[in-house]
Amino acid sequence: MASMIVLSTTAVPDHLRGALTRWLLEVTPELYVGTVSARVRDELWTSVAACTGDGMSVLAYPSNNEQGFELRTAGTRRWHPTDFDGLTLIAFQRLGKGSANPS
Repeated sequence: MASMIVLSTTAVPDHLRGALTRWLLEVTPELYVGTVSARVRDELWTSVAACTGDGMSVLAYPSNNEQGFELRTAGTRRWHPTDFDGLTLIAFQRLGKGSANPS
């Protein structure tokens, strides 16, 4: 059964953005929404995760859990989805003095 997904990307290659627009609607730059099957969603995510590189990508899709959705992330990021007693929370990593690596 098809379900709605939301995909946000930052600093990804143009060819990836073009490929995503074949399946999803780009509602604002680098923010995509669409209704696809789980198989298409997983294939899209495989492509996104492989091409993200130094950019960042976040996928949100419906799931049968307390929050009603799940998150997947790829690339360089300062925040990480973290499981806390069955709920997904976002852990934010602060940059310290002299810290050269944000991840």
